[in-house]
Amino acid sequence: MPTSSLKQKTAQGLIWGGFSNGMMQLLQAVFGLWLLNILAPEDYGKMAALVIFSNIASVLQESGFTAALANKREPTHEEYNAVFWFNVIVGVALYILLFFAAPLIADFYEEPVLCPLARVAFLGFVFSCFGTAQRAYLFGHLMVRQTSLMQLASITLSGVVGVCLAYAGFAYWGLALQGLVYVASVTAFAWYFSPWRPSLSVFRAPSETLRPAWQMFGFSSKLLVNSLAFQFNNNAFGVLLNRFFPGGYIAGIYSNARKWDDMAIATMGGMVQGVAQPVLRESAHDAVGIQSAFRKLLRFTCFVSFPCLLGLALIAEDFIVLLAGEKWHESAFLLSLLCFYGAFSPVVTLYSNLVISRGRSTVNMTIGVLNCAFVWGGIIVLHALGYALTAMVAYYVLLNIAWLFVWQTCARRLIGLRWWHAFKDIAPFFLFALAVMVATHYATAALPLSWLRLILRILLAVALYLGTLRLAHARILSESYHYLFHRRGK
Repeated sequence: MPTSSLKQKTAQGLIWGGFSNGMMQLLQAVFGLWLLNILAPEDYGKMAALVIFSNIASVLQESGFTAALANKREPTHEEYNAVFWFNVIVGVALYILLFFAAPLIADFYEEPVLCPLARVAFLGFVFSCFGTAQRAYLFGHLMVRQTSLMQLASITLSGVVGVCLAYAGFAYWGLALQGLVYVASVTAFAWYFSPWRPSLSVFRAPSETLRPAWQMFGFSSKLLVNSLAFQFNNNAFGVLLNRFFPGGYIAGIYSNARKWDDMAIATMGGMVQGVAQPVLRESAHDAVGIQSAFRKLLRFTCFVSFPCLLGLALIAEDFIVLLAGEKWHESAFLLSLLCFYGAFSPVVTLYSNLVISRGRSTVNMTIGVLNCAFVWGGIIVLHALGYALTAMVAYYVLLNIAWLFVWQTCARRLIGLRWWHAFKDIAPFFLFALAVMVATHYATAALPLSWLRLILRILLAVALYLGTLRLAHARILSESYHYLFHRRGK
């Protein structure tokens, strides 16, 4: 891919990624707040108990093939076809297994209603398996606009269904069916936007059809293990809180805080995630170019992620109480804590994409597994020692921020990125964003909890952050302005 074409696709990907992720999270926020005012924490707690099983099954079904295909310069039809049929076979087999395992899941949590709920919710990864190859095609070809439209339409459709079912009194069943509609819609739109279609050769020669998948499995299996570790990491609280505190209330309170943090992370990280691996892959043979490309992506990620996530921490109490209701007040402080983890999460994702783009899936896997072990072990030990949920969340946040040092060690070995250069790319944005949020907090602390305080904090923080960067003639600000407002004219 020529350099100019790569730059153009990167810019378009960042613009479309930022716009679409912002719109997606806005839609999810609207529907999510609507549902929070209707449903109880226990409803979300029940769904949180099942998320890890569904996510793990989805990871096993996908098996890292999306990233494996994206890491190839020119994947063939046979490789896409092998991935498609592998996903379908494994996805259906896993659903059958989990269908019969549902009573055991219900017994583990001592919640009988989870048996039928699980059997319905787990249908989501069956629908998903029919679209993995199509989504991999869109991702590998940087078709960010089509992916954005696909996700926006699916969120809107599933959100309407979820709200209608909640008003009709379906409670947690409405959440489960909302998830099914979303996955089915994404799969349908992926088929519409992707020009690739599977062939039926699997019925004539199954071993020949699936052979390319087995050949990629050496690479993708490491990503599979890492993705499993990621899911265990992200869903540790969903499993353990439902086990430690039956009834689902505590798990629901945490789930609400984590949901808003994850939505903010997706907004910030999505714009980079859609282009990072393909861009780094294209620069893989240029030692100077890949370091330059990575550092530019790193600075842009920090420039966007730190003020947005720390800003969410600033307004967490106003946001939760005013928009979701007093019954969710306990989620506010947890959200503030999680936002510090969320601020660094897109940075960690970028480092992970760098490792994958260099073909070091074993390294990526090892880092993910070790992180997962520390997360689960720490939470279990803290609970055994009698510590409250707040201490567990604080441990989770500090551990995941500290883990950035592990990723930087890998980056130094892979592309020669020095610690000082990484520090210069990350620390100034974090410290500056933190200073802005602290100043905004004290400037508005005397105001009572109200819509006025919420709006003033947002406006003041944005003005201070962008205004000061403008006065300092920050290069990243001018580059972002150029991409947003001058690209079309040129």
